[in-house]
Amino acid sequence: MSSAEIGTLPENEGFKIRWGDLAPFIALGVIILLGTMINSNFMSANNMLNVITRSAFIAIIGVGATFVIATGGLDLLIGSMLAFVVGIMVMAMNALVPALGPWAIPVGALVALVVGSLCGLMNGLIVTVGRIEPFIVTLGTMGIFRALITYMTDGGSLSIDRSLRSAYRPVYFGEFLGVPYPVIITLIISLLGAFILYRTKYGRRVTAVGSNADVARFSGVHVGRVRTMAFVIQGFCVAVAAICYVPRLGAATPTTGQLWELQVITAVVIGGTLLRGGKAHIWGTVAGALILEVIANVMVLSDMVSEYLVAAVQGAFIIIAMLAHRFTSSR
Repeated sequence: MSSAEIGTLPENEGFKIRWGDLAPFIALGVIILLGTMINSNFMSANNMLNVITRSAFIAIIGVGATFVIATGGLDLLIGSMLAFVVGIMVMAMNALVPALGPWAIPVGALVALVVGSLCGLMNGLIVTVGRIEPFIVTLGTMGIFRALITYMTDGGSLSIDRSLRSAYRPVYFGEFLGVPYPVIITLIISLLGAFILYRTKYGRRVTAVGSNADVARFSGVHVGRVRTMAFVIQGFCVAVAAICYVPRLGAATPTTGQLWELQVITAVVIGGTLLRGGKAHIWGTVAGALILEVIANVMVLSDMVSEYLVAAVQGAFIIIAMLAHRFTSSR
């Protein structure tokens, strides 16, 4: 094992409570308690299931974003990529309906996964081979993908074929043993992400590259390959979120996924992943996505703050999270 990988392994210090890692879950518990105090309907089964289901999109994409940010990168085209993948998926399903009928849905889902992964691969190669900062690359491709979906929809909306709506609807609105399918999918993606990050050689290399790319390179780690794969994982997760998203509204529009990049980055940072890389927490990211959705839900249920200020509150949270990271790092 390389020295860069060894440096990322936890030392055997016995049982020790790491309050920094628990912070997202403590914050989630406090916000839930406040929500219960503000409105008695907050803890109702229907409301809580709705909150958890709505947070699934950000949580799924956040798992992929955790890998990108952990390597020291940043992806700003999340929402635009999602809109583009949704548009391609809808077009593919509509084109395949006459020949495949309801089977156009799984084929369209497969197309979405391929397109999302290829979009991530493209961004990763531009960053690593082209040696351009991820911020600049994703800023440019964000405009490209948003323009493409606007062109594809002709500035309007692109709806799935009516014959597919009833068959596709359960993917978002259905449930298994009382658990909504988006929640089950989120759990599966989170488990896979946690396994890759914490239990594989690639996961150790992700944090090694984020900690110090030069040291990782001198230790034999292919930094470009690690970063490119992180973008591929991000694209795959965006595609999974797109598959869950389509049955919710049944259409792709130029505004699909707008500002989702803000929510995803906020969830990842709140969850304990450092923006400069080197430290990542999959389950913290999931908790961060829940925090954002719980806050939005509390704002809707209360009259203290307008629900139109949700984005402002989320923006404030990412600033607070960065200040907290700075404080804990200095300590």
